[in-house]
Amino acid sequence: MAEELILLDDWLSMYGMRARIALAEKEIKYEYREEDLGNKTQLLLQMNPIHKKIPVLIHSGKPICESIIIVEYIDELWKNKGSFLPSDPYERAQARFWADFVNKKIGDVGWRIWAGKREGIEEAKKEFVEALKELEKELGEKAYFGGDTFGFVDIALISFSTWFYTFEALGNFKLKTESPKIIAWAERCNQRESVSKSLAPEKDVYDFVLSYRQSHHLD
Repeated sequence: MAEELILLDDWLSMYGMRARIALAEKEIKYEYREEDLGNKTQLLLQMNPIHKKIPVLIHSGKPICESIIIVEYIDELWKNKGSFLPSDPYERAQARFWADFVNKKIGDVGWRIWAGKREGIEEAKKEFVEALKELEKELGEKAYFGGDTFGFVDIALISFSTWFYTFEALGNFKLKTESPKIIAWAERCNQRESVSKSLAPEKDVYDFVLSYRQSHHLD
């Protein structure tokens, strides 16, 4: 595929990291363009006029929006390195279910921890831990959510791992105690170059969140 490929992204976006990991797993070359979300480019507004959000993958001038959709698009188009999704229709449906669960229960609740008012963090923390425990049940004793193969659900969830330090600091809890299997899984995923080179440093995420909370008077 020699067509032009551009990723509009933000360095600390857990959703953008998904696209970066998927592209790295498939060894696809692309142009990365950092977006200032406080001053969005005309290209972003043109390519994602509905939500005006990153990430956006632009393939030969055509935009693909929403991170999970981008990951699936990459998987369907570039088959050179195996598939992120299982071949069995039922297992594929289950993978999509758990990726959606990650969006709703990890993404949305995680946002309430890092960007919510102080009085709401305790409740959000409990929901976050409960969601991780459900994911631990699904993971079971497998190396990855897809079994022995790093795949769709792993990509959906691993980008949040670089935010775990921030969630722990704000919520005053330890995921190694609450969800040891998820932490072991995250460490395993981080041994992959596609993951380690795509994730933002956790201390940089924490510094950004502290600055954000101070500027929005959330503490």
